[in-house]
Amino acid sequence: MGVPSSRIYLAGEWVEPAGGHYDVVNPATEEVVGTAPEASAQQAEQAATAAKAAFEGWASASPAHRSEVLGRVADLLTKYNDDLVPLVQAETGATMRVASTMQVPVAVERFSRYARHALESSLVALPPQAIDATPLAPGGLVGAVARRAPVGVVACITPYNFPLVNLAGKVAPALAMGNTVVIKPAPQDPLQVLRFAEIVHEAGVPAGVVNVVTGSGVDTGAALVASPDVDMISFTGSTAVGRRIGEAAGRDMKRQLMELGGKGAAIVFEDADLDRAASGIGSTWAFHSGQICTAPTRALVHRSVHDQLVEKLVGYAGFCPVGDPLLASTVVGPLISASQRDRVEALVAEGVGAGATVAVGGQRPELDRGFYAAPTLLTGVTPDMSVAQEEFFGPVVVVLAFDDEDEAVQIANGTPFGLYDYVFSGDTARAYRVATRLRSGNVGINTVARNHETPFGGFKHSGVGRDCGAFALQAYSELQSIVWPG
Repeated sequence: MGVPSSRIYLAGEWVEPAGGHYDVVNPATEEVVGTAPEASAQQAEQAATAAKAAFEGWASASPAHRSEVLGRVADLLTKYNDDLVPLVQAETGATMRVASTMQVPVAVERFSRYARHALESSLVALPPQAIDATPLAPGGLVGAVARRAPVGVVACITPYNFPLVNLAGKVAPALAMGNTVVIKPAPQDPLQVLRFAEIVHEAGVPAGVVNVVTGSGVDTGAALVASPDVDMISFTGSTAVGRRIGEAAGRDMKRQLMELGGKGAAIVFEDADLDRAASGIGSTWAFHSGQICTAPTRALVHRSVHDQLVEKLVGYAGFCPVGDPLLASTVVGPLISASQRDRVEALVAEGVGAGATVAVGGQRPELDRGFYAAPTLLTGVTPDMSVAQEEFFGPVVVVLAFDDEDEAVQIANGTPFGLYDYVFSGDTARAYRVATRLRSGNVGINTVARNHETPFGGFKHSGVGRDCGAFALQAYSELQSIVWPG
């Protein structure tokens, strides 16, 4: 594979973009990685029309055929791994450690997983029911079955932090269920998604089943959301954008799957393993520069161990060198853009102005180029401060003290978000009890590890719906009930 296509992918064909092209910039070097197509709103609508035209054929294809096609996509992702990883790294600014282990390989695993899931029965057996005669129908023993049916055309709007991985988490289960898709990647790093379209083409995915439109503005995504040919929106991104999508999609009763913002609370009790807690919380800095919605960005610490944990976190930050993501020694790479770096810095300054103290970091790293922010720890934070309420999406952790369990739960639940929280305690029974009180879609007890068979999604403003594992098949299907006389 050579340079990624500079055209969009519609109905199995490569099409010149109506709006020309725009530059994609490497966040570490500020150099141009390549140029991406600027599709028009009309072309986004054409992509949706192509997906609708392809739907009946793909939905009626045998599960074995869909499985085989998804398997070929996984095989080709593996084949082109060495070509994809440098592109993913350059576009996202991820460290090579993250780019090589958490980007392409995870996408491969997801396509392989849903190639297997495609073979599963879509029927849910139900016991027959004895029904008395009514004016509507004679009585009798009535049989029934519930069938998972594809939703139709799914618009997959993906984020900039893990473009290929997130794409795979949407597209693979959607295709496995018999849906067709239009992919609209984030404007910051779309080239790897265009490369994915080349893989789709080579894999022999039927024309129109997968379409890709790219653009630097909001027009293409808005056109997909508004298109009468789109039946479902699958979006990962900010709560603000998700709210606008929800308002527009709701007018036409489109299905929605929304993975939105997070402000993860890590509750650390007095009996916790503080080294384990510090390591988990420090992952906010060490993993993709904090650009992850599940990060434990709020450390809620029992007052009796507050100072000890802060000391450990300061020490942890010292082992997170910032710099060139191509160097093996680098732990913290750049943020995706200058505007995102500036937003993080402005939020930190706002927190300091409100009375928070910078325990570590807080200053822009002295590097000649790149959109870098230093691992930052803010102490003396109170629940009402903006730094305790708003998502940074960067390498910043805030520390809040609490005195008892009820206060910890109140603080943890005291934001509009509810995506992923954590509880650290030597008493796992208490940790479980506290977990059940948290208004959060996911809770980790003494770990920040994920179990990818669990349903993933958020409470409150963190999202709508659940995916991952077998739950993703439910997310991309409608339930149809079929009954008959016994």
